[in-house]
Amino acid sequence: MRSGLLCGEKTVDLEFPDSVKLLEMKPLEPLPDPTGAVRRALTKPIESPPLKELAGGKKDACVVISDITRPVPNKVILPPLLEALLKSGLSKDNITILIAAGMHRPNLGEELEYLVGREIMDHYNIVNHYCRKPEEYRKIDEIDGAPIEINNHYLDADLKILTGLIEPHFYAGYSGGRKAILPGISSFETMKFMHSYKMMEHPKVTNCLLEGNPFHEYGIRVTELTGADFILNVVINKEREIAGVFAGHYNHAHLAGCDMVYKHSTVPLDHRFDMVVTSGGGYPLDATFYQISKALICARDILKKGGTIVVTCECREGLGSPEFCGIMRSVCSPQEFFDGYCECAQNIYQVLDYAGEVFIHSPGLSHEDVQKMGAIKIDDAQDTVNRLLQSDPITAVVPEGPYVVGMVK
Repeated sequence: MRSGLLCGEKTVDLEFPDSVKLLEMKPLEPLPDPTGAVRRALTKPIESPPLKELAGGKKDACVVISDITRPVPNKVILPPLLEALLKSGLSKDNITILIAAGMHRPNLGEELEYLVGREIMDHYNIVNHYCRKPEEYRKIDEIDGAPIEINNHYLDADLKILTGLIEPHFYAGYSGGRKAILPGISSFETMKFMHSYKMMEHPKVTNCLLEGNPFHEYGIRVTELTGADFILNVVINKEREIAGVFAGHYNHAHLAGCDMVYKHSTVPLDHRFDMVVTSGGGYPLDATFYQISKALICARDILKKGGTIVVTCECREGLGSPEFCGIMRSVCSPQEFFDGYCECAQNIYQVLDYAGEVFIHSPGLSHEDVQKMGAIKIDDAQDTVNRLLQSDPITAVVPEGPYVVGMVK
């Protein structure tokens, strides 16, 4: 069996014996006319008046979009959405596009053009969310003593619209919907609470689970507080073509998309594996090692305690933010991390603590950085896999990484 594991914009092609279990997304046919599908969704949304009707009489609008770490087809979904707003009477000067950067760096210049296209970049006011600039947000509530602070551009808008991609998410159950607000346009202090050790340790903070998931439930609560007049979310197939469009009510439309993702991205399993060979999900998701925690958690969830993980990830931007780099370069073992830190990198160290060995094939990471975190950097993935298969015969291969979720009964 031959399989191409995603790594940046390429694949790492590996051969496996036929006894290895291949976990893949179920086939999803792309929509023949995605632009037309978006237009139809805007005029016949789920549990909501049409967008043009909602926008009528509004003085301004804020449209939240994902940053460059998410493969959202903005160049397809934004033009019809903006067109509907213009037809409702809003002017381009009264529409703000807000990039939900979370804790990530801003998207500027060529990166911004890649994100939205030249036409939108040149004719609309586009702003990045900065989670560490107090002048960018204000407090609207508290949860368990933690401040809920949200971007001012969004809070002050007369019409509030969320866009994004629905896919499995190892904290929120699914991405999209309410997640554009929390953590997308929240302050650093708010995100510290949402990514706290207590939150991450909750048994229902996991992939493809919404009921009883506090991460999801807090997201809904904050969305209700801030308001969200309309969402436009999509589901994509493994070729990253649009396979479903879900627009309308911030919760009902999102749930409809989650149902589609569950049917096509989860794989029922009878047992755990000695070894899981996976990927970070390819570019843009694997641009930094910070995001590889998603793939590692998915691998851990189907791995026997003490088992082996092999992951391919490009990491063209290295480890990640300065704070993340500082943690990863200052900690020598999972126990040292747990003794000194409660946030940010905890998922990675939880996996390192659970697994026997973690092998990382990554052209963007140094041997020193990988060794420092307690993993093993490999250059020849095929040779490593061949050797490991001799002692880990019960193996699963997940070429798309975190986009596929194994569900052990």
